[in-house]
Amino acid sequence: MRKNYNLEKRKYVIGAFVAIVAAIFIFRLFDLQIHDSTYKQSADSNAFLKKTVYPSRGLIYDRDSTLVVYNQPAYDVMLIPRDVQEFDTLDFCRTLNLTKAQLLKRLSDMRDKRLNPGYSSYTPQRLIVQLSSEDYGRLQEKLYRFPGFFIQKRILRQYAFPTGANILGNIREVNRTDIERDPYYAAGDYTGDLGVEKSYEEYLRGEKGTEILIRDARGRIQGRYENGARDVEAVSGRDLYLSIDVKLQQYAESLMVGKRGAVVAIEPATGEILCMVSSPTYDPRLLVGRQRGANYSKLTKDPAVPLFDRALMAAYPPGSTFKPTQGLIFLQEGIINLQTAYPCYHGYINGGLRVGCHAHGSPLPLKPALQTSCNAFFCWGFKAMIDKRSKYGSSANAFEIWKNHLVSMGYGYKLGVDLPSESRGFIPNAKFYDRFYSEGHWSANTIISVSIGQGEILATPLQIANLSATIANRGHYITPHVVRSIQDTVMPAEFLEKHIPTVDAHWYNDVAEGMHMAVLGGTCRRAAIPGIEVCGKTGTAQNPHGQDHSAFMGFAPYENPKIAVCAYIEGGGWGATYGVPIGSLVMEKYLNRTISPARKGMEEQMMNMSVHYAPPKPPKPKTAKTDKNKTKEKNGNKKARKTESKTDSSIISRPKASLSAQKFASGLADKLGSAFAPDSTSTVNKK
Repeated sequence: MRKNYNLEKRKYVIGAFVAIVAAIFIFRLFDLQIHDSTYKQSADSNAFLKKTVYPSRGLIYDRDSTLVVYNQPAYDVMLIPRDVQEFDTLDFCRTLNLTKAQLLKRLSDMRDKRLNPGYSSYTPQRLIVQLSSEDYGRLQEKLYRFPGFFIQKRILRQYAFPTGANILGNIREVNRTDIERDPYYAAGDYTGDLGVEKSYEEYLRGEKGTEILIRDARGRIQGRYENGARDVEAVSGRDLYLSIDVKLQQYAESLMVGKRGAVVAIEPATGEILCMVSSPTYDPRLLVGRQRGANYSKLTKDPAVPLFDRALMAAYPPGSTFKPTQGLIFLQEGIINLQTAYPCYHGYINGGLRVGCHAHGSPLPLKPALQTSCNAFFCWGFKAMIDKRSKYGSSANAFEIWKNHLVSMGYGYKLGVDLPSESRGFIPNAKFYDRFYSEGHWSANTIISVSIGQGEILATPLQIANLSATIANRGHYITPHVVRSIQDTVMPAEFLEKHIPTVDAHWYNDVAEGMHMAVLGGTCRRAAIPGIEVCGKTGTAQNPHGQDHSAFMGFAPYENPKIAVCAYIEGGGWGATYGVPIGSLVMEKYLNRTISPARKGMEEQMMNMSVHYAPPKPPKPKTAKTDKNKTKEKNGNKKARKTESKTDSSIISRPKASLSAQKFASGLADKLGSAFAPDSTSTVNKK
């Protein structure tokens, strides 16, 4: 009988089919028992209730161990959807002051996976957050009537003082991005938002624990599983000790009432920030509790922008507070010596360009120039350096060396403070000007305003205060920081390391002496404190949108300094009007803990005076430029014309192209966080 090869092949086909079916069953069983947790959750939920135990968040103290931020209990209403049975909805709503419509909407939103990612009927879901103590008491008495519901204890923050909101920050509920970024978080958790609450979140939050409870067939709690042997205890967060002096912070904030700007004080030897005020500010307690959302909305709509941290984020023209950097650079590069004197004919006059200045002796060397804040001296020094082609080869090369010195002093880049959202300010490089003038077609006179901290130069109040600390230390600084120590943790190395600028240390003694002379008999006379040798430098910074900004930087005492300060008041006028008195009062308050009787009048004046700011004008509608207009603008930038602008009692005449560069820098300042509105004006008035 002939063999049927077709039938012979069928056994392989049937065998393969059986093998595939068996593999499918095995894979499905594996998926159900190992990979898919649905059935396990169902089984476990019948017998166990796993409750998350939230840790106590780390406390926050000031430099004198005064408690600043602490915890308070809050209660959320939770439920496990599959365990919820029929209940009296009317009684439930009355107990919690809800309407039936509100309850149904919350239940519907809970099941919406777009609003509540990871929803499962087997896991606890949050229904109501942050019960009041009254609602909590009423619900606790009736909880047995509502099977499937339970109360989850949480931790909220409370602030001991209505101060330091920009430093402390607050906490908020996590969003989807937070959950995706860090597996630690689950829906309903809280995380730091702004300030040290955000930057030190991993230290403050602690570690969550788990409590496993046994349930009977009817879902009633019978006790802990294995007497709590399988529970995981929560680990409390670590406490923070700030470098901030809360009393000094409160005092500085009181001086800034009615004004916009910032005050920053640093301990030079350590880089510890003693106070950091952004004005206007707000009470951090507004962003706690069930009214957080409504209060936050009000703060965001406030035209004064209290949520904007002007100490860290605002990019201002430093004005004459910038002049010490110029003296240091000129000395280091050998452009001047201590005997080099430049003339001042009521300003700098060269090649049809004039930068005005107030009346004083002439000619002047460096120290008297710092004392009198002579614009001409620093313009002549800048010209001597940038146009010295015999040494540098070109203006661009000289400018790059000039810029690099500034960067080493902490300008142009973020300092690295331990707070979020720090601005870098702005220091242009040679390529920046090549863009407007073409390579090789600009010189010192073209950009002369940068020599006195105007034009395209932008800095944050923190950077200005850090320069003051660098001079106080006679040639080094430590990265400014607001956290002094962390419980059971070594401080990061970056807050202990000294940064050495490219200017030799011995030159700082001469600049410090010039700043001391400014207080003894110069532009900073109002900064004098009885019994304390003070060094200071005024700044009256050009503001193209209204009244000039008032600025001051200084340190005290002259020998072995304990505090370095920057005070910057938007629209405050002369540096001596607001900047000097506020800055010096902060120094005196920290050093003496009180204000001398001779300066009580100044203190009262600063607390009672305000700067009145006009509301910003609505933005003008944008119109598209034609190619013809663009060509005219480009050609116009190559022509020279004169324009007047104020700077520290000066009049500067510039080429039109420089104005275009200014316009670009002004736009950049907006991106970096410039605090002033584009069309705002201000007037200084007494309350």
